[in-house]
Amino acid sequence: REFESEIRFYSGDDPLDVWDRYIKWTEQTFPQGGKESNLAAILERAVKALNEQQRYYKDPRYLNLWLKFGNCCNEPLDLYSYLHSQEIGTTLALLYITWAEVLEARGSFKKADLIFQEGLQRKAEPLDKLQSHHRQFQTRVSRQTLLGLEETPDEKDVGVLGAAEPQRSSLADLKGRGKKKVRAPISRVGDALKATNQHRSFQTLTSQQLSSNPGFAVFDENSASGPEIPVLTPQPWTAPPAPRAKENELSAGPWNSGR
Repeated sequence: REFESEIRFYSGDDPLDVWDRYIKWTEQTFPQGGKESNLAAILERAVKALNEQQRYYKDPRYLNLWLKFGNCCNEPLDLYSYLHSQEIGTTLALLYITWAEVLEARGSFKKADLIFQEGLQRKAEPLDKLQSHHRQFQTRVSRQTLLGLEETPDEKDVGVLGAAEPQRSSLADLKGRGKKKVRAPISRVGDALKATNQHRSFQTLTSQQLSSNPGFAVFDENSASGPEIPVLTPQPWTAPPAPRAKENELSAGPWNSGR
């Protein structure tokens, strides 16, 4: 009640300070969050109340409110694009770090690197923090790339290692025993692998026909000859993204009064 009263009758020159203290108090009082904290509604009120004051667009406190509000939205990436289009927090490293972390978590490594490059070109502050996070990001991506290469060894390695222990071949024929010719749908190991040459040649022919089809193209993300990385362009949005759908907004009433 004290915070609500201070916001309503505030007459100072820094209204962001009241909202900042109000939100910090709410987070400390309700560390588990939930409906009791009403944090999402307070954050939405705060960013809307201060949205017209461009003097806060480079203030870390104001950007922090927006980023916390992004956690309450269905799609945080839309909110980051909105902030970029409105030049809110574009001089601060925290925007690009948070944006890139969300993209990295979704596996969009090229887009995440593009966001880091955008922040480095703008020399977002603190620049050393942005550079440190970018180097850590590059290390993680390189490690994942190496792990991916280890999971798919070369054909030479397969030939050396595969000679010691034959592997099972799926979706081929089993070699039957006895005088009668018996065929089973799956080939395992040993001499039964010889019976799969005809099927393999048919599969190779089919794959060659598919690759020669000019109407079907496969995008190779790791191709060095691909198109250049696109430039990040602002989105022509005039309003921030809507938060998640709210529940229990209607007041309770008699259940038998309606038709």
